[in-house]
Formats: sequence, C-alpha cells, structure tokens
Amino acid sequence: METGLGADVAALAKVVARQRAEMERLRDLTGSSAVLERAKGALMALTGRSAEAAHEELLARAEAGRRTLIEECWLTLGALEPPKPIAPDADPAALPEPASVSRKPAPTAPGDLADVLADLGRALVRVGSPQELAGVLLRHLGPDAAADAVLLYQRLPGDGLELIGYAGIDAALGGRWHHMPEVNRLAPLECLRTGEPRWLENLADDRRQYLLGDPPERWLSRAWLPVPGGSGSGIALGVLRTEEGPFDSRERQLLLGAARLCAGRLRAFDADRAGEASGITGYVQTVLDALPGAAILLRPLRAASGAVEDYRIEAASPEAVDVFGNTGREMLGRRILESYPTVAGEQLWHGYLTALSTGVPFESAPFAYQDVVDGAPVTATYSVRAAPLGDGLLVTWLRLDPVDRQEQRLWDVQRLGNLGWANWNLVTGETSWSAQTYAVLGLNAARGPVPLAELPALVAPQDAAPLRAAITELVRHARAFDVPFRVDAPGGVRHLRIVAEAVTEPDGTPAEVHGFVQDLTAQRSAELALVESERAMLLQRGVLQAERALADRLQHALLPLPAGPVRLAGLRVEVAYLPAQSGIQVGGDWFSAVELSDSMALFVVGDVAGHGIGAVATMAQLRFTAKGMVGTGSSLTGALTRLNTLLLDSRDGRSTATMVLARYDPTTRVLSWAQAGHPPPLLVRGGTARFLGRPVGMLLGASATPVYDSAEARLEPGDRLLLFTDGLVERPGEDVHAGFARLAHAVRTQGGDSLDSLLATMLVDEHRDDVCVVDIRLPKE
Repeated sequence: METGLGADVAALAKVVARQRAEMERLRDLTGSSAVLERAKGALMALTGRSAEAAHEELLARAEAGRRTLIEECWLTLGALEPPKPIAPDADPAALPEPASVSRKPAPTAPGDLADVLADLGRALVRVGSPQELAGVLLRHLGPDAAADAVLLYQRLPGDGLELIGYAGIDAALGGRWHHMPEVNRLAPLECLRTGEPRWLENLADDRRQYLLGDPPERWLSRAWLPVPGGSGSGIALGVLRTEEGPFDSRERQLLLGAARLCAGRLRAFDADRAGEASGITGYVQTVLDALPGAAILLRPLRAASGAVEDYRIEAASPEAVDVFGNTGREMLGRRILESYPTVAGEQLWHGYLTALSTGVPFESAPFAYQDVVDGAPVTATYSVRAAPLGDGLLVTWLRLDPVDRQEQRLWDVQRLGNLGWANWNLVTGETSWSAQTYAVLGLNAARGPVPLAELPALVAPQDAAPLRAAITELVRHARAFDVPFRVDAPGGVRHLRIVAEAVTEPDGTPAEVHGFVQDLTAQRSAELALVESERAMLLQRGVLQAERALADRLQHALLPLPAGPVRLAGLRVEVAYLPAQSGIQVGGDWFSAVELSDSMALFVVGDVAGHGIGAVATMAQLRFTAKGMVGTGSSLTGALTRLNTLLLDSRDGRSTATMVLARYDPTTRVLSWAQAGHPPPLLVRGGTARFLGRPVGMLLGASATPVYDSAEARLEPGDRLLLFTDGLVERPGEDVHAGFARLAHAVRTQGGDSLDSLLATMLVDEHRDDVCVVDIRLPKE
C-alpha cells in the first residue's frame, strides 16, 4: 500500500509540475500579447488615437530606441505622459494626438488620471477571462470613480445581451441578469447601437427612459460605455454606483479610458472564444444544455513536444460539477486538473489519452466517488465514458446504483422502522405489498395482498368505521389520510398506523394508491405506561397535599401565634414561626411562652424530627406535656427525662426531638435552662452577642439512660435572648457553626431592630426547614 501510494503521489507531482511549466509558458505567451494590447489601449485612452495608429506609434518608438516591441510596450505602460485638461463637453474621440510620450514618468499627484490608467493597464496584463477583467476594473475604478459594481455584456447576434463578467454583485443576481433580450429601452444595448456612452445620473428620469432591472433603487447612478473593438458583436462596460449624482468630467474621462484599455485585453482572449463558439464547441454546448446527466467537452492542451499535459473544459452540461462546486457553464475555460485534480495519473487519465490516440471510445470500470447530495456527502458508484469528438473528447459520467443495493436499503428502512409499503392500482386492480407489510399486519404472505376495500375487515371492529371512511375519501376525492387502528394478534392487541395518498390522472381522478403500514405497539405501550405513571403521581401528590392541608390546620390549632409582642413576667416576648418553603409536608417545630402560677415565665422551643401528621402529633404531645410538668413543679432536667421516656414508649418508638426548656424568675432576673440536643440560646448585651454555654443533654428519644444538666444566666436591663430552631441557621452544604456566626453578626449589626428584619436578613434564600424563634427582651426601664 505504501509503494502504491508513493507511486500515485509521484505521478501526481509529475503531472502538476508539467502543468505548472505549461501554465508559465502559456502565461508568458499570453502576457506578451497582452502587454502589446495594454500599451496600445493606454495610448488609445490617453491620446484618442485609433488602434492602428497606436500600434504604428509603438513600432516607431521601438525602432528609434533600438528596442524590441515588448520592451517599448513595458516602457510605455510604466511612463505615460499625463493628459492635458479636457473640457466637460469635449468629444473624447476628437482629442489631439501628442507628438511623443516621455520616457520617464512625470511626477503626478496621487489619483492622477494617468497613474490610475497606467496601474489599470499593468493589472490587466495577467487577466485571463472577462470575469477576472470585471474584478480588476472594480478594484481600480472603485476609489476614483465611486464604482460599486462592474458588468460586462456581450451582444449576441439577434439574441440580446449576455453577461460575460461581473464584480460587486452576488451570484444570484448575476444569474438573474445573465441574459437580456433584444428589447428597446436597454441602456447597454443602446450604447452598443449608437457607439456612444449612456450616463444615467438621475434615477427618477432614468426609470422613465430605460429598463433598469430589479431592484432599481440599489444603483442610483450608472454608466454604460461601448468597448471599442472588443468583439465582433460588441461589448458594453457597465459601472454601477450606489450614490446618486452625475459623473464629473474626470470620472467620465477615467471610464472612457478604462473602456479603451479593455478593448485590447478582450481581443487577446475573446477572438479564440468567438471562433470556437462558431464551430463545433458552440453546437456541443447547445446540445449539452438540453441533456440530463453530467457531460463535458475537453480540448487537449499539448506541450511543445505534442504530449498532452492537460485538458481545457470547452462545454459542460448543467448537471456537471467540479470539486469547487462550479456547475455547467461556470466550468468553461477551466483545466481538468483544476476541476478534478485526483484524475492525474489515474486510469481515467490514461483512458483519455488512449481515446485521443486511437479514436476508440474509452469506458472505465466502475469506481467509488464521494458526491454531495442535499448538503450531505454520499458515496456512489460511477463509470466514465470518453469518446473522441473533433480534436477533443466528449466525457460523460454515469452513476451506477444496482437494483439489489437499492432494494437492500429499502428493506433495512422497513425493518428498522417496523413498517411496510403497499400499493393498490385502482385501474388494473393489481395490489402489491412488501414482505414487511404482511409481518406488520400479522398475515401469511401465502394468502397474498388484501384489496384496499377489504382492509377494514382486518382491524378491530371499533376501528373499522374510521378506516373505511378514510379509504372512501381517498378513492373518491384523492384525500390522503393517516389513520391509527388496532388488530387482534396471538400476542395480544397490536397498535398500527396506515398512511396513504393517491396518484391522480390529469382530470384529478385517483388512479393509484400507495402508502405504508407501521407497527406502533411498542410506542403505544410506552405512552400508556407514561399515562399510568403520571396518573399515579397526580394521585400521590393529591394525597400528600391533602395531608399537608390537614397537618397545617392541626398545627395552627395546636400552635396559635400571638398577634404581636406580649408581656410575660416583666419581659417583652415576640414569637415567629415560618414553615418551610419547599416540600408539601409541615414540620414539627414548636414553641411555648407562658406565665406560670408563681409569676415565673416558661419558655420552650422544640423540633421534632420528620414531617407530616406524625410530626405534628408528636409536637403536640411534647408541648403540652412539657408545660404540664414544669407547671406542676417538676424541675427542668426532670421534665426532659420524663419526655425522653415518653418518646421511647410511643407507638413506633423511633421518634426523636430536640428541645430547650427555660424558666425565668423576675425577682432575681435569673434564667434557668436545660437542653436536649438543641442549639444554645443567643444572648445580646451591650453591642456584643454570645451563645450561652450548653449544659449536658442529648436529644430526646435517643437513649434509655440520658443525662441532663441545667445552667443559669442572669439577665440585665436591655438584654436580648433568642431561642430558635436549627432552621434559622442551617444551610445545605454549610457547617452549622458558620450559621451561628452569621446569626451573631446579624444581631450585632441590627442592634435593637425588630424580629422581622432579623428573619429577613437570615433567610435571604429559600429555607428548606421550618423556623421557630422566641425573641425575649428585658426592658431597660
């Protein structure tokens, strides 16, 4: 493989090297002729001489200076004398001829007319086609004549104008303007008929006088100039501008000079094309324009030794395309190694040479070639036939797609899509089905296809009527249909679908019906399962919402919130309870703030693990039991011990809870408190905030032998004490100590602000747990 690849690359490199050498040789030959034509055109543009007079002038200068004609042409192009000022109404054809041209370039200002034309003349030397000519003109006329587009039209004998080159417009617009019929009011046609320029400088007046094309408002001023001697049929140069206004004297002189410069270059390559078009190439192109498929006419390009080094495309059918995306006539003039570089050194290349040398048509073996169809690469099989025609080759490409390959693709589509095609001929009564259709319908292929009218008998009774109605509309009115139906099969009910349309005769009568049948059982089963799943989810959600509503009502009944701050044992107490914002179940957070019979105050904050009815029930049990125990004389630690036993002896025995119990004596201002696995209270005094040291105590319901201690804190006037549940400080993914620090900072910065402002600061984002806070303040008075 490596040896073969190296040979192919070497052969290709050799061909490319020969091609480059031939191109350089042809470019030099063409350049010599082009230099002569450019120099003649420059003298014609600047002096108003005729082509013959300009040629004689160049010969005389060359002889006087003992130089070759080509050397004199280069000197003339590089050192032209600036023209004298010309009056705006002067006739450019009647300008006097200067006696001589300076051998050295005279200093001129940037943009001087002589400099612009000299630069344009030098640029036109290497131009190889009218399309390239239009591009060069636009680049040089744009800055000095405000040109936005350049068009070159060639007059066809008795058949209007043909666009042979353009720049500044897109390909779509060039396609629409490609051909102009032989009608009146065409400015380029009139300038060719009269031999005089047409200056279209007022859009409103010009629209009444000429046909300006679509859209006319895009080009507000235009100029059409005849190219002298460009071709036997005449060539018109069009300069289009987006700005409105007249062409000044200098711009007119520049455009007239450019038209004269174009004449020589067009003669250099238009004469050959005109001669060929009048011969066999023109007829071949006319035939290829009407033929389907890909076909091209090749003319061999030979070296000095006579060996074929490349081929030039002389004619091409509309469906022919090269590797660059050029199609049809866009390929004309291109080399075969440019359009199909992979041909070099291959079987096709040698086949072309054999056909040229022997006169026997060559037909290649089938080969794979990657094409692009609808923007996607597709590998297809082709064969190429090359037949001698005159001194050239007529090459046709034939795409080979075997029937069995197409059948295999069709079968794969039916198998993967679980569908089969069906066809009913309403005229002959013939019916044909694919094998997959029998499988989809669950029928034996031996019984043959079923007529269209009998198809409803195969489906479930409840689906027969809609299918029969759809078939009737199709047969009578050619109305296509897409109908689902069911059939009974040994494995159970199968869900199918039939899609059909009619092929009609010219009078609209249906003549043939074709369509497909598809098995949708798996899809339908998935849809039904999804519906059942959604129904179950909705039912479960309804149950949960009902449970939340009940739990919410129970919680409000068992845990009423005061309308505002209350006074207890000389303390100002404010309470807040916020349910979680996510989920549909309420939690078990609660509080108690009551004054006891001995004038002391009892404060309780607790949190039952879990949510829902069970958590609310446990919360109620603990809340009322705790108040009863402490109110009847139990110590704080004793109450916690009994509450722990209560949870252990509950029905499920798995409930847990945290709690803070605090009793305040107003006579001594001492707060005694105990806790069971709960966050400690926060004491705010004199601009500082600190959490009280927690006494020993584990959460309720976790152990049968817990230990609980109590602690005391003396309150001073102005003190603030916060009892809270963990929902105030906890955030997902954050350590709880960070939440404690955030609470302390918020309290310090807000000072004596209300409890609502503190909650707004702490609960900026959505809180996922209930929040319960008891705010206790000892007034300074």
